[in-house]
Amino acid sequence: MKVKSRPDDFQVEELPTIQMLSHGRFRMYRLTKSGLGTIEALEVIKRRWNLPASAVSHGGLKDKHAQTIQYISIANGPGNAMEEGRFRLEPMGFINVPYGPSGFRGNKFTIRLRDLTKDKADQIRGVLQAIVREGVPNYFDDQRFGSVGVSSEFIIHAWMAEKFERALWLAMAEPYAFDRPDMRREKDLLTSHWGDWPTLKAELDKGNARSIITYLCDHPVDYKGALVRLRRDMRRLYVSAFQSQLYNELLDSWIRRLTKPEQLLNVRFKTGARPLWQNLTDEQATLFGDYNLPLPCSRNAFPTDPDAAAAAELVMEKWGLTWQTLRVKKMEDVFLSKGDRAVSIRPTVGNCTVQPDDINEGRRMARMVFELPRGSYATLIIKRLQAALGERLAEDLPMEEPEQEEVE
Repeated sequence: MKVKSRPDDFQVEELPTIQMLSHGRFRMYRLTKSGLGTIEALEVIKRRWNLPASAVSHGGLKDKHAQTIQYISIANGPGNAMEEGRFRLEPMGFINVPYGPSGFRGNKFTIRLRDLTKDKADQIRGVLQAIVREGVPNYFDDQRFGSVGVSSEFIIHAWMAEKFERALWLAMAEPYAFDRPDMRREKDLLTSHWGDWPTLKAELDKGNARSIITYLCDHPVDYKGALVRLRRDMRRLYVSAFQSQLYNELLDSWIRRLTKPEQLLNVRFKTGARPLWQNLTDEQATLFGDYNLPLPCSRNAFPTDPDAAAAAELVMEKWGLTWQTLRVKKMEDVFLSKGDRAVSIRPTVGNCTVQPDDINEGRRMARMVFELPRGSYATLIIKRLQAALGERLAEDLPMEEPEQEEVE
């Protein structure tokens, strides 16, 4: 099975619920893109129209390795369109408040799975029916962990342990598998001359890294002060990545307590293997479909259910943390999210058709159309399909380049 052989094999369309007006303070735009992450596209838009960061708001982040449609708002935005090679921005109308995650209910996905044998193509519909009945675990998928480098360490965990220099090094200098050449050069310089701030100031190009190094020239060991000067949007990603990891481990442990080993498919994720379930009883399917787990955070009540409480204790012990003190101290403008998250997602399947693959001769292609609520990941549906069909994603599928944040 091949996924994303072409950008249009993975299509995502945001489903807004917000009512557009004929006039208002915020102009709404439709952003259609391919081969470009949401953050990258927004940076181009802000530079092209000379906009402050606070003027632009968006709902979800969409995969760069896909063909996507999403919406953004710009305070007092211009009425013309913008075309920039890999994306097109079109004005749609107006709203009275900035567009954000609450402005859409979910996403519609159109996905082609290629290079299938006839037998596996014939099994697709049956597995999809099982997914609709049972759902899949609502993990944060790999796209959420773009800020986790080759060490698999979490920047905010180092911060919480008051290892401020380590946290700063992870944020600025740790290599990533998909670093661009210019970023590799910058990180090589940082690694080679770490601590020699004047040399780094002279060698680095202008940008956020150089401004941090300039601060360290005057405050050589104030790593805490340096890290809080990193861009806020990046620090928010570091926080969300660590909280997402804690939630995934909480959900993992909870699932294992409520299932039998033969009901689990162990699937490789970027930050560790996780169980997906199969062959649930009706009682399990009902429980999993209705249950929410809290996001790990001191502002959320500790779970009272015995299985969830035991799972939470296990996760906190592993990381040397306590639920009651789990917060980002000394960083006043970023927070762990409050609230809970459904343990299961069920796609609303529009249709699934199988036909000859126009790229791979003699093979079949399955085209699926389905919807998911916002904050959930279509890639989990694909992983569940691949695991059920015995595809190699279950253990050793090569990692694709992740986006820095969640892919809706």
